[in-house]
Amino acid sequence: MGEKVNKINLPLDDYRGGKSTLCPGCGHDAVSSVIMNAAWHNAIEPASIAKMSGIGCSSKTPAYFLSQSHGFNTAHGRMPSVTTGANMANKNLNFLAVSGDGDTASIGIGQFIHAIRRNLNMLYIIENNGVYGLTKGQYSATAEEGSQKRKSTPNVMKEIDLCAMAINLGCSFVARSFSGSRKQLTALVRAGMSHRGMAIIDVISPCVTFNNNEESLKSYGYVKSNDTELHTIDFIPHFNPIEDVEVPSGGYKDVQMHDGSFIRLETISEEHDVSDRVMALEAIHKADVDNKHVTGLLYFEKGMATLDETENLVETPLCDLPDEMMRPSKESLEKLLTNFRI
Repeated sequence: MGEKVNKINLPLDDYRGGKSTLCPGCGHDAVSSVIMNAAWHNAIEPASIAKMSGIGCSSKTPAYFLSQSHGFNTAHGRMPSVTTGANMANKNLNFLAVSGDGDTASIGIGQFIHAIRRNLNMLYIIENNGVYGLTKGQYSATAEEGSQKRKSTPNVMKEIDLCAMAINLGCSFVARSFSGSRKQLTALVRAGMSHRGMAIIDVISPCVTFNNNEESLKSYGYVKSNDTELHTIDFIPHFNPIEDVEVPSGGYKDVQMHDGSFIRLETISEEHDVSDRVMALEAIHKADVDNKHVTGLLYFEKGMATLDETENLVETPLCDLPDEMMRPSKESLEKLLTNFRI
């Protein structure tokens, strides 16, 4: 029997990367594995993917998956602006950004905010452990107030909830998951890869070295015991017949992505309306009050214009335009300049 391949006849090995140098058991490695499998199952050509990252343990991970893809490791907190430039130059690439809670919620928070406002066409994965792992475990801006990591006093500052911020800013796809919830995370990543527009997935990813003790709200044990799942998620690609998907008892809702694919939300308790921004914020707030983590697809809106559309870019990527289209003639340039002269 030959090696199993995906819809474009590529084996999973074509989606792998180098050997991880992270601490054994790090949640980030589980996220890397999910990304590889999601890209393979979605049948995305590795060479059509651009991996973007900043600085931190999380931003090292693109070296561990999709070795045949494009990649750019930017300065600390500057990944969104570099991705914006790359996206404008070649909008046909599939932009996959991996960042951390320090890279996103502290030095890079301004760039994160404006990438959302512009609805940059990208999947933005935040590997969130509440600490600065590379600089020996200081609390990050997402560490919950009152949480405590090993050999440290409790955190006294109020945390920043990146999902709530993204929803308030109008992001069209906002989700939260846990690195230990492989099925849920895989479905969300596959859906995020298919979404046209800004897709943000905040992944709670425990740091086994500095923030995995029982007192930490982002430890593996705490999250597994205090995870309120909004819905069980299954991703249905558009090239698979829906009738082949086994539907369990209970209600469900299919949410259509921009490419025609679907993410299925199967209700466990009360139905969560992913199109209701207020309901999403209420779910986050309730979980915060109860010291729990709400996971699943929190908010989704289709049809929002992406940055390349609002900027009215031509169909051909700018990097592929011939010189005669990029360089105006002397006559057309003079006509343009005349309009600016007094």
